Amino acid sequence: MPGYARTFSSGRGAVLLGLAGAGSALVAALHAVIIVVGAPGYRYFGAGEEMARADELGSLQPALVTAGLTLVFAAWAAYGFSGARIVRRLPLLRTGLLTIGTIYALRGLACVPEAWWLVAGRTPPVLPRQLVFSVVSLAIGLAYLVGTGRDWSTLGERNST
Repeated sequence: MPGYARTFSSGRGAVLLGLAGAGSALVAALHAVIIVVGAPGYRYFGAGEEMARADELGSLQPALVTAGLTLVFAAWAAYGFSGARIVRRLPLLRTGLLTIGTIYALRGLACVPEAWWLVAGRTPPVLPRQLVFSVVSLAIGLAYLVGTGRDWSTLGERNST
């Protein structure tokens, strides 16, 4: 479909929105893997001991909550891809992209105190992976926000692909 490639490269923010969508797709896939891995995955990725123990006891709650998150991140990926004009235009595109970017960025801003706590050796300790998760969230959020800002006028067009 030649029109997609041409349209994808036409927006100044399309590449960033495509990367943001890919980041959300990877986060969705990671959550799906956590369901399969079970309790060790919940512990490693910071879901808490309660979720890990519930999984070990055979409760469906951790898997259902994580499946819900997987669907949310998959929807967010679709919005990133829609903003990049890789898939059709989704409803409330600009509002969705700004909301998603803001949520990721706010989550990612936790990297500031986490970095300080990590360096200062605070108790309880901040694990380096927690800092990495926050930095990744911030990067994805900024990709959504900057990409949206760069393509603001074209993202509002109803006749976008």
